[in-house]
Amino acid sequence: MDINTLKNILQENGIVGAGGAGFPTYAKLDERANTILLNCAECEPLLKLHRQLLEKHAYEIMKTFSMVADVVGADEAIIGVKESYTDTVKALKTYIDEFPKVRIHELPEVYPMGDEVVLIYEATGRVVRPGGLPIEQGVAVFNVETIYNVYRAVEKQQPVTDKLVSVVAEVEHPVTVRVPIGTALSEVVAMAGVTTVKDPVYFVGGPMMGFIGSGDMPVTKTTNAVLVLPQDHVIVNKKRSKASIGMKRAASICCQCHMCTDMCPRFNLGHPIQPHMFMRATSNHDFQDTNPYLNTFFCCSCGVCEMYACPQSLAPRSLMLEFKGGLRKNGVKPPQVTAKPVHDGRELRKVPEERLMARLGLSRYDKPAPLNDTVAAVKKVTVKLSQHIGAPAQAVVKKGDIVTAGQVIAKPADKALSVAIHASISGRVADVNDQTIVIVA
Repeated sequence: MDINTLKNILQENGIVGAGGAGFPTYAKLDERANTILLNCAECEPLLKLHRQLLEKHAYEIMKTFSMVADVVGADEAIIGVKESYTDTVKALKTYIDEFPKVRIHELPEVYPMGDEVVLIYEATGRVVRPGGLPIEQGVAVFNVETIYNVYRAVEKQQPVTDKLVSVVAEVEHPVTVRVPIGTALSEVVAMAGVTTVKDPVYFVGGPMMGFIGSGDMPVTKTTNAVLVLPQDHVIVNKKRSKASIGMKRAASICCQCHMCTDMCPRFNLGHPIQPHMFMRATSNHDFQDTNPYLNTFFCCSCGVCEMYACPQSLAPRSLMLEFKGGLRKNGVKPPQVTAKPVHDGRELRKVPEERLMARLGLSRYDKPAPLNDTVAAVKKVTVKLSQHIGAPAQAVVKKGDIVTAGQVIAKPADKALSVAIHASISGRVADVNDQTIVIVA
């Protein structure tokens, strides 16, 4: 298969990065890639789905990953998997000899190992330029579920119509379920049994980089987990804190201990991101040096600074994220810089995931969430037209149309970074607008 044929298959079948960002996968196929990486690091604590999927479908995923390496002409295909995922590693080693280009790279149990810049350095020793793309270093990174979706598209002509979601924390039976895209989060949570707290909060994504959602929110191609938490949980309180109050707290109690910078994964890879300098400058309204502000562009929002490092429980990540958004809104672009050498103390500054979970009050939720790989039956879905980075797909159905599961209901935007969207259940189109398509079984 040639690269353009595979690109067309991926775009037409709606395949995007399933790990969180949602970058259209066809655009990642690049003949400059001499190395491709499979990310099975479960960047966020409590997530289970990627290791479970790779363990269950190891052969199919390895076969497809090797095929992608051949198509782009890569010299090697590296599977980055945490050494603690013993069952997954065992499954991979069962078939590894059948794929000469593929090798397994076992990773330590630290956060944020799933950050692609960190993963690339751990697996290859290459440092991605601050603000740069992995392909500049000859690397392309793919998520486990993404490659499984490539397998289904190539081998079974099956588009992306469902998503694996881990439901954990305050639920009776933590579980990983496969649900039609567009399923309401309340229905997904119900698949884990009753909730064990009153008036729970749905924390979507992961405890470090996720957000507070609602029961009527639909599952998208990038929904990986729902953490069901009590209203007073520490990560809920942190997410609800206001930037204005955070700024006043920084002005009054930031002691410039440097811990936020010392623990920053990107800083330790030589990127010019120094949270303590930003906190000093912004809390004192000091604009003589603009670098602390411009360097917020290089923050990956992993949350180590505010969720783990800061002894005063300040919020550097949240404040930098808001400031970075303001810069972008006003047309400011990231500066062109080169990375400094990797910090000598980087190995000693890694964040053990076990300690991170204890710090955040999550250890008691670290329980098995068995994989149910059968697609759940639902009666209604709300399918978003924008589930990926780039231009939203364009609806090709109208209210009242009868559709079948897998049918194209929105085509890729013309001459733009975009992918098709497909019906996730069979039924009648109940509503179409510029943001969503509602289908009732």
